Amino acid sequence: MISAAKKRLIFALDVDSFDEAQRWVKNLHAKVGLFKVGKQLFTRCGPEIVQMIRAEGGEVFLDLKYHDIPNTVAKAGVEACRLGVKMFNVHALGGLEMMQQTVTEVEEWCTANKVKRPIMLAVTILTSSTEKTLKGVGIDRPVVEMVPRLAALAKEAGFDGVVASPQEVALIRQVCGADFNIVTPGVRPAFASLDDQKRVTTPFEAISNGADYLVIGRPISAAADPAAAAALILKEIASALAAG
Repeated sequence: MISAAKKRLIFALDVDSFDEAQRWVKNLHAKVGLFKVGKQLFTRCGPEIVQMIRAEGGEVFLDLKYHDIPNTVAKAGVEACRLGVKMFNVHALGGLEMMQQTVTEVEEWCTANKVKRPIMLAVTILTSSTEKTLKGVGIDRPVVEMVPRLAALAKEAGFDGVVASPQEVALIRQVCGADFNIVTPGVRPAFASLDDQKRVTTPFEAISNGADYLVIGRPISAAADPAAAAALILKEIASALAAG
């Protein structure tokens, strides 16, 4: 069950140098299924960081949250495929046309090059957002309404899943079904602090509620013994899988 749990765990590689990233990849390779590469690290190191992770035997979740005109996002999606990432994401708020064109061009490229299509995810509402945050940008509908609405839009476009708070997993399952991938940040085991995440839950609760992948960073990286912290999280995920 630990091997199954490992596939569900994504380590947030939120560091600012190639060398530090490589140290984490080497140290945690046996404990996590994927490494999340976000805007800071990718802007600093570029495609080389993805190539390094893959050379070390790791898989990559390219977390750049593409949000632009349909053609631009579709071309970016194809470039993510060229890098060999296992999953990448866009912002669902970019709309149906943007997501549909990305699916079409990614599928065409993958078919032509005989490679497996990456898991394509749409970000619904960021886990740092609250009702006040949404109202500040002119969205008057509550989070619990916006998240499933955006998830349904992503599914309609042909996406494989979404990134969403663990607290909205059940809502997404209701509208998108059981075989729609849900990747959840905002997960904090009992031994970790909340940091800047607002809508959080534990790994056991997130998996039990139907999450497929958990993105966890600081609870591992800030621990006195990161490998041991990751092992504790794997046990918690495994317990939830066994109970489910």
